[in-house]
Amino acid sequence: MKSGFVSLIGRPNVGKSTLLNSILKTKVAITSAKPQTTRNVIEGIYNDDESQIVFVDTPGIHKPTHKLGKILNEGAYYSINDVDIICFLVDAKKGLGTGDKYIIEKFKEIKKPVILVINKIDGLSNDEIFNKILEYKDLYDFAEIVPVSALKSRNTDELVKVLKKYLPDNIKYFDDNMLTNKSTSFMISELVREKVFNLTHEEVPHSITCITENIIKNKDKHIINVAIIVDRDSLKKIIIGKNGEMLKKIGIQARSDIEKLLGTKVYLELYVKTIKKWRDKEKYLTEFGLNDFLD
Repeated sequence: MKSGFVSLIGRPNVGKSTLLNSILKTKVAITSAKPQTTRNVIEGIYNDDESQIVFVDTPGIHKPTHKLGKILNEGAYYSINDVDIICFLVDAKKGLGTGDKYIIEKFKEIKKPVILVINKIDGLSNDEIFNKILEYKDLYDFAEIVPVSALKSRNTDELVKVLKKYLPDNIKYFDDNMLTNKSTSFMISELVREKVFNLTHEEVPHSITCITENIIKNKDKHIINVAIIVDRDSLKKIIIGKNGEMLKKIGIQARSDIEKLLGTKVYLELYVKTIKKWRDKEKYLTEFGLNDFLD
């Protein structure tokens, strides 16, 4: 038995959460075309007969322009220092950028294996993939270079094989049946937040927060209440939509994923709450014991 912690690091939208879900073959991290969708450091746990790999999915590292951005970066940097192996994801279709070079400079401060994962190779020829490898290989002394398509689950099994070679420990940190360290309430909230982003597109900023306020198991179904927290009434109107149509769409899509998560029928009630002042939001979340959601 070999085990260890692996951090997924990269710019926003390079496919870290998609890769995590692909390796685990289930959804533990939400995905969206919006940058910085991942706001919390999420651990996904891979198990087989010979190994346990604890993946740490981090927010995309970027040049911060606001408080939330700075906090997201801090979470990502923390994971670099507190893991055994680093998977550095890059977008094969976008190519080398200043953000990639910025992250690589951070690697020079550490002493642990860094595996370059060239993601989004779907649609690229073998020659194009080879050229991408050449583009990156001399920038840093990468332990390995693995091209993958997280979206198509192409070569992700090979990545797991590579990671196993570098696992340092010989103990299990989590039970075999655990897929993530996050609570069910957190996962439900994240699934709702994902649908808000995917359905409202650019109109709604990342400052929204979704909170699972109540979960009741009632015979063969779960009754769940989730609050969508915004900081201004204009956002509330967008999320609710004309005659409540947008909120209904969010609920339908979220309920489908939540039913897969829980394995039962779900009655999901959503409502949108406006909290304009930071101290009121902080008080609200603290009352529910949900400090992890504080931006």
